[in-house]
Amino acid sequence: MQYTTLGATDLRVSRICMGCMGFGDAARGQHTWTLDEAASRQIIRRGLELGINFFDTAVGYQSGTSEQYLGRALRDFAPRDQVVVATKFLPRTTEEIQAGITGQEHIARMVDRSLENLGLDYIDLYIYHMWDHRTPLYDILEGLDRVVRAGKVRYLGISNCFAWQLAKANALAEREGFAPFVSVQNHYNLIFREEEREMARLCAQDRIAMTPYSALASGRLSRHPGETTQRLREDDYARLKYDAAAQQDQEILRRVAEVARLRGVTMTEVALAWLLGKVTAPVVGATKLSHVEGAARAVDLTLSPEERAYLEAPYVPHALVGVMAQNTPGAAGEAHVWSVGDQTI
Repeated sequence: MQYTTLGATDLRVSRICMGCMGFGDAARGQHTWTLDEAASRQIIRRGLELGINFFDTAVGYQSGTSEQYLGRALRDFAPRDQVVVATKFLPRTTEEIQAGITGQEHIARMVDRSLENLGLDYIDLYIYHMWDHRTPLYDILEGLDRVVRAGKVRYLGISNCFAWQLAKANALAEREGFAPFVSVQNHYNLIFREEEREMARLCAQDRIAMTPYSALASGRLSRHPGETTQRLREDDYARLKYDAAAQQDQEILRRVAEVARLRGVTMTEVALAWLLGKVTAPVVGATKLSHVEGAARAVDLTLSPEERAYLEAPYVPHALVGVMAQNTPGAAGEAHVWSVGDQTI
């Protein structure tokens, strides 16, 4: 495993971040294909054995059970100071807004819930899961600054935002002396490269770490045509993100398979090796031991400039999908796929 510094922080992270969206009680959340605790622990332990020390989850994954599974596994398998734990909080709900719960009160509640789920005293990287158009930005930033000053959070990240939103937030944080966002977790992979237009340039200029999610396009960049899995069959949200552009993405997938065959490696290794040349640490989900092992091998694969250009050439602009398609004031009150759920331990 290789390691790097997370942006302008003192956090030393593995080049692969284990995404934990696939862990959690399948009966208590938005996904039916997630792993139970025993299977989740096996994958977390294998990741640690392979040198992965960076783990990403969210309070909205399977009613907090993803956080719970991760926290218990890490307590059993790794010293606290040798792992970097990231989790995410959701915007205020309509019910909270109607009840008069402020953004700061909401953040205080969310961070305490995640700390309880994880069984930790602090969170290394606390991520604003999606832009909240119904809460003043100042209220959010001050609330986040307070949990940092209280020692509950070390650093702040943001996810599912536009470059202008990140720039605006960090400019306000600098002006007010608040803790800034040091990382961004957005949708970025070989078949969805819209982040290269503005976000990647902003991050390079300001030393903000890029830790993209959906690094393998929900498995599409790791499977040959005709191969299927339970997730491919049941993940309606992933189909919403990728099915509309499947035809235009087909040539890229073919080229990934071709390069993999010529290099004697897997499609996973090729797709992640390409992304590792662009970002700090991609968030890679795993629901099988082979998934985490393939991700770890990708760190040692170097693609030639010619191979990289060959993989990139067929790309055409894509429409925004998923959470980013809802990143508008008009869609702020609509239902999102993520919710806090019942949150019981």
